[in-house]
Amino acid sequence: MSIKWGVISTANIAQKAVIPGIKESETGEIYAISSRNLENAKAIAEQLDIPVAYGSYEELLADSNIDAIYIPLPNHLHKEWSIKAMEAGKHVLCEKPAALNARETREMVEASKKAEVVFAEAFMYRYHPRYQMIQELLAKGEIGEIRGLHGVFTFNSASAKENVRFKKAWGGGSLYDVGVYPISAARMILKEEPQAATVHALFSEQHDQVDMMASGILEFDHGVALTFDCGMWADFRNRLEILGTEGKIEVPSAFVVNQNEQDHFFVHTSKGTKEVEVPYVNQYALQADAVGQSILNGKPLPYPASDAILNMKVLDACLTSAEERRRVEIKEEE
Repeated sequence: MSIKWGVISTANIAQKAVIPGIKESETGEIYAISSRNLENAKAIAEQLDIPVAYGSYEELLADSNIDAIYIPLPNHLHKEWSIKAMEAGKHVLCEKPAALNARETREMVEASKKAEVVFAEAFMYRYHPRYQMIQELLAKGEIGEIRGLHGVFTFNSASAKENVRFKKAWGGGSLYDVGVYPISAARMILKEEPQAATVHALFSEQHDQVDMMASGILEFDHGVALTFDCGMWADFRNRLEILGTEGKIEVPSAFVVNQNEQDHFFVHTSKGTKEVEVPYVNQYALQADAVGQSILNGKPLPYPASDAILNMKVLDACLTSAEERRRVEIKEEE
């Protein structure tokens, strides 16, 4: 048995990455796609060899053949359509960030529990085996004790003024779009939550006052911190560094990976530099299979729905810090 997926929207991330990933997965198949424009849905369905096209999201959710929904809509629509999908009895994979804030995300998680469906936030990079490899090296003390992390994710699309990423009310901005990657990576690697955030950002009048660049620090326990920057108006970078007392690990292509040597990572110690080769895998396919195994066999998700709430709490603090130019403490979940 395979999971029949329906896709809400014809977003580029769906066409270029997630749909091909689901097709390559062992547990899933793409059954239908929907758009507010039927002709557009039909065109994409034909192009990507998808059996069914719908001219509304509601029609797709009403299709009893569909088991799970992938949602790559603009951020402000994540909560609405995730909950509608759950209420229709569909499992949900929602593009990151899960919602506009932790409160909305909590509502989504509660809705999934009520409907007894799987809900996952789409952070594809976390399913790549190299992070398990890195965790194993850290556990063995390969670089000693962790003293800090530095992550960056920037690109330049500033000329595309109509991009949904540049609409403030829609959840636009670099923190929402790419800052969530180093933030989630630090939480994943340290296996703890930060205590406070301080962020400085460039809010652009040309782009509806969204943050086009942001630099920040997250304070973790034992004096460890993540320093990071993210941007949509800067040269492309996509790196992560883990600094230890006895060495460091560098991941040159930390979040977006390609089939080339840049997918490998490097361990630097007093013994020299070791390049760790990583086999090419489709991390979108691995993500689909993790969700698929949870749906089909009840296997726990590697990152439960509650993780999305915790990640959004950090993002809330980062946004508040940037807007109010102050350090923001992050309270523990009650």
